Amino acid sequence: MRVVIAEDHALLRDGLTRLLEAFAFEVVEAVDNGPALLPSLVRHRPDIAVVDVRLPPTFTDEGLQAAIAARSQVPGLPILVLSQHVEPLYARELLSDRNGGVGYLLKDRVSNVAQFVDAVRRVADGGTAMDPEVVSQLLARREPLAGLTTREREVLGEMAEGRSNAAIAAKLFITEKAVSKHINNIFTKLGMPPSDDDNRRVLAVLTYLNA
Repeated sequence: MRVVIAEDHALLRDGLTRLLEAFAFEVVEAVDNGPALLPSLVRHRPDIAVVDVRLPPTFTDEGLQAAIAARSQVPGLPILVLSQHVEPLYARELLSDRNGGVGYLLKDRVSNVAQFVDAVRRVADGGTAMDPEVVSQLLARREPLAGLTTREREVLGEMAEGRSNAAIAAKLFITEKAVSKHINNIFTKLGMPPSDDDNRRVLAVLTYLNA
């Protein structure tokens, strides 16, 4: 099974190469920057690309963008992304392209050799390998209301219908003070700190409607 690796840290790049070769993978090339990755993938057409998200020269998303671009020239190219931290935006972008195997693992998972090698093989075979932490954060982003209690959801629902705090209190048979407390909890859980520029009530309602 032929592999292209993209990793800028020399020790990790060498370690990945040795690890995969020990399990009968053939590392056809290991690059250390974004500009070198795309031509490498197109030239070698590997069975799988193991790619760091952030590569030189800018250390933003060169690795992922090069891998995604390669898929337009090598349809179905399996991609296993390695990242130091969970970056939901990049994970979502990768998963939106369902053409070929995909994986997204945190780099510290590589220390579990058996699981890492299994993930490489699974992605190469057209499957998926998603880090549990990545899945957790993706679900949190997709379900922003998941952390709200039943009562907080009810209050937010009444807010979405344009009711004032007094009207919400009367509708739900609670005090206005309780309504204010629930609304403050909603703002906190939705990550909406006090701001002079944003109307948090409107933003909370928009989040509710989008969900």
